[in-house]
Amino acid sequence: MLPLSSDALRQRLRSFASRAQPLRILLTLGSLMAVCGYTGHTDAVIPLFLGAIASALAETDDSWRGRFRAQLVTLACFAVLSFSVEALFGRPVLFIAGLAFAAFWLTMLGAVEARYKAIAYATLILAMYATLGIENQGAHGHDRGREPLLLLAGAGWYGVFSVLWCAAFPAQPVQARLVTLFTVLGNFVRFKASLFEPLRGIDIEQKRLSLAQLNAEVVSELNAAKESIFRRIGARAPTGRISRYRGLYLIAQDVHERASSSHDDYNALADAFFHSDLLYRCQRVLGLQGLACQRLASSIARREPFEVGEETVQALADLRGAIDGQLAGASQPSARAGRTEMGLFNRSPRSWRDAVERVRRQLTPRSPLFRHALRLAIALAVGYGVMHVIHPAQGYWILLTTLFVCQQSFGDTVSRMGQRIAGTALGVVAGWALLQLFPQPLVQSVIAVVAGVLFFATRATRYLLATAAMTLLVLMCFNQVGDSGLLLVPRLVDTAIGSAIAGLAVLLVLPHWQARRINELAATAMRSHAGYLRRIVEQYGTGPRDHLDYRLARRNDHNADAALSTAVSDMFREPGYVRPRAGIALRFLIRSHTLLSYLSALGAHRAALPDSPHMAVLRDAAEAAAAALDALAGGLQGGAIRDDPATEPAVRAALAAAVAPAGDAGAAERTIHTELALVWLQIDALRTHAREWLQPGDDAAPATLET
Repeated sequence: MLPLSSDALRQRLRSFASRAQPLRILLTLGSLMAVCGYTGHTDAVIPLFLGAIASALAETDDSWRGRFRAQLVTLACFAVLSFSVEALFGRPVLFIAGLAFAAFWLTMLGAVEARYKAIAYATLILAMYATLGIENQGAHGHDRGREPLLLLAGAGWYGVFSVLWCAAFPAQPVQARLVTLFTVLGNFVRFKASLFEPLRGIDIEQKRLSLAQLNAEVVSELNAAKESIFRRIGARAPTGRISRYRGLYLIAQDVHERASSSHDDYNALADAFFHSDLLYRCQRVLGLQGLACQRLASSIARREPFEVGEETVQALADLRGAIDGQLAGASQPSARAGRTEMGLFNRSPRSWRDAVERVRRQLTPRSPLFRHALRLAIALAVGYGVMHVIHPAQGYWILLTTLFVCQQSFGDTVSRMGQRIAGTALGVVAGWALLQLFPQPLVQSVIAVVAGVLFFATRATRYLLATAAMTLLVLMCFNQVGDSGLLLVPRLVDTAIGSAIAGLAVLLVLPHWQARRINELAATAMRSHAGYLRRIVEQYGTGPRDHLDYRLARRNDHNADAALSTAVSDMFREPGYVRPRAGIALRFLIRSHTLLSYLSALGAHRAALPDSPHMAVLRDAAEAAAAALDALAGGLQGGAIRDDPATEPAVRAALAAAVAPAGDAGAAERTIHTELALVWLQIDALRTHAREWLQPGDDAAPATLET
């Protein structure tokens, strides 16, 4: 076997480093198992492992300083709740009252930001782990206080590896985020190319829907990459690799705006150029841009210079495009691409008062987070009652299952129910088989460590497999101190009971169906469209400037579009009787996303244009369109779409009658004119769908894409 070259070795190491959390889990669990085995304290394995796992679940992407502070907060929360659980254990009324109280307020803490949401969720999980350990501790006659201390020791030991890893590889998470971002952006651009099929009768509406869903993925990755970068720069000016990564992130924003843009109706283009190769050329260029994004992702992963391919340059020789110019800027060391402002907007709370205010705003039955917090507290209380009525062995698995399965949305909860039960069954069967094949404690210890690594490697993408791995870990660990064969059937029964309680809770306790919040999300999307349009029009007077206000308006609009897309997708995973008008919501989403694509085209063509009578008409039409979107948002929230303003017909008539002057400036104005005309067509369609959605009665349109 030939030895690896230094470059290949570095590439292997980088690939291994990209799986950071499973590697940290391997180091943590492996070292804990080794110490316990060497000292003969195998009975400490379970709480140490569970503490480390809870600490890992609390982990979010951060700098080493931020991770250190978060670890201190995590350990403090773990200590308070674990010692509280031990103090209240054996006092059923006080225990469940305290647990329900903690479940509600810790869930509400998620309103502050993702970091605290993860810490709060992990703290609840640790409380459940503490009950399991204390119950097992009582069976073996251990001292009180031992279980919480071991849980904290395991959590703290993982925290040591976590902080040291963040210090050793400060830019690696940002690099991984950018790789994912440019990969999904490339998928988005390549799918966008399929809209340029020079074929008649293609279902463009179906493609628009798929594009909206892909766009939501891109928006999610943009947000994640921005937060990862901001965690490392804060208020400081970035240097080195982080500076380059920030530039690449801003380039991704610009590419996304240009790739999102639409300049005409695609069916009309297919009819007009049916006998021409023009659309094939457009499709080829856009497809090459998608491949270029994915090649850029590969170059970021390898930390190699990025070069625009000759094939792309040749294709652009026949078609004028701007996306490639943005990607070419990625080859610059700083990736500035001529930018004068590269600031990022910080969405983190600025003070404790700001954090408290964020939680206070969510303390209303209209809030999905409030409903989920109350639902979870009630579900845990019911599970505790069921446990005492049935008295199953190791009954606290019911509460743990309920905590894992009960999600904020109905679709996610139902999905987790099936995967949790199937994964547990798979883990129990695999555990039984492995216990029979490998009765040696050392081998079982190795299996437990591998199972823990597998859990963290798969929990975000393959929950069924992750559940099986965690079940296997538990069985192997419990077999170190007793006969885990006694847990096989109770584990299955408790999982089924806990899953059923979670499913009933999301169905019966303050269900927050997506159909009941579509109005609010649609109104937010319309206001965001209006804000984005106004920022674009401003720059046709001042010239293109990617300052923070403009980028924030653009990002808010895409976030609102993604939120609406996600809600509509979730709606189709809910019972049919709660979404009788889902078809209308689907059509509204398609029109809203189409409108965003026309706004993106206006943004992509920003240029300083001289004042002229024609530009005055265009500005009036744009402001009237923004006002119409604001009015539509108000109507959606108010429950009634008002008649069109009296001034609107005159503005639209002036737009239809306006003629752009000749020359280069006239060509730019004709582009704006075309896009604004398309914007108004979408506004008309959105008004129609909004009236259909708000009309009284239950006679619903079918959930199809036909318009």
